[in-house]
Amino acid sequence: MDSSGVRFPAMRNEIVDAVRALSDKDYQWSAWIRRELPPGRYDEFTHRVHILYDDTDVLANPYDTVGDYLRSTLEAAAMQTLGAVLGQLFHSLGTERTDEEYLRAPGWPLVVTAAQAALAVLEQP
Repeated sequence: MDSSGVRFPAMRNEIVDAVRALSDKDYQWSAWIRRELPPGRYDEFTHRVHILYDDTDVLANPYDTVGDYLRSTLEAAAMQTLGAVLGQLFHSLGTERTDEEYLRAPGWPLVVTAAQAALAVLEQP
């Protein structure tokens, strides 16, 4: 473990970046829909979801990732809430929609709000 308090600090940074992207509606429309990113940069909703579910499991099993990617059970609880909200969205819409369809969905504001709350916890010193 290093000074970040987790075993995999670089991946934790990826998690925080993914949650930050989910918490910022303006960024989502700019980056994911209009593709207004600097040359050589790429981002999309699917990429962020893969980091949080497939690569790290922090949304599916957040308490199991404490020490590896998350620093505390408080962070795990925040990620569990975000995972539940995203899970509800995927349950209602499926997992094959476009980024814009997700952003326009009635449940999307709940995702943004849960991500904002999770980000606030993740960014605490």
